[in-house]
Amino acid sequence: MNYIEHVGKFFIMLKEVFKKPQKWNVFRESFFREVEDLGVKSLGIVAFISFFVGGVIAIQTALNVDNPLIPKYLVGFATKRSMILEFAPTFASVILAGKVGSFITSSIGTMRVTEQIDALEVMGINSLNYLVLPKVIAAVLFYPLIVIIAMFLGIFGGWIAGALTGLFFSVDYIVGIQLDFDPFLVQYALIKSVMFAFLIATIPSYHGYYVKGGALEVGRASTQAVVWTSVAIILVNYLLTQMLLG
Repeated sequence: MNYIEHVGKFFIMLKEVFKKPQKWNVFRESFFREVEDLGVKSLGIVAFISFFVGGVIAIQTALNVDNPLIPKYLVGFATKRSMILEFAPTFASVILAGKVGSFITSSIGTMRVTEQIDALEVMGINSLNYLVLPKVIAAVLFYPLIVIIAMFLGIFGGWIAGALTGLFFSVDYIVGIQLDFDPFLVQYALIKSVMFAFLIATIPSYHGYYVKGGALEVGRASTQAVVWTSVAIILVNYLLTQMLLG
């Protein structure tokens, strides 16, 4: 029953979030601030991990297909599919759930326990709309760009790994990348990234907004937010895969 209560409160929160902003100039300023905090500042960690994971995928594939009967272009093909289908949209989103989710929960939760949200309500401001909507819009619009960058850097990292280790030739790798390219798979990855971005912005906001207590409870809420956001991402990933690729 406790879980059902939380789900109900979450959707009631969304109803308040998606109301028309009271002042568009204030919303615009908040939106660009959230783009920087949630998006631009996350580029570094995603780019770093994507590049090296692409290299690891390429090296492991090359080492495991060391058979003259298996074509060498399979390394590029496997790296491309792995990065586009799963790593870039899903694994990067789980990373962002940890980094961005904890930031959102702690920032909103601190405002709650220091009664700043109560002050906004007293002034007649829709605090959920003011605090959460810019985060949701910024994440939904910016995260697909992060996913595209992660795809490119992962595939590029695989190529660099081959050039440095000599396990496969660049020509074979490029042929594998070009082989059987399906644009729908990129669309599928971007659809997933939009859904995951929505979860990353809303679930931590819920945990931060309804926290009670002090600094210790804010820390616990941040941990819970990261866990539940990651669980939601994995479940939605399964459902979207079934619907779009099944």
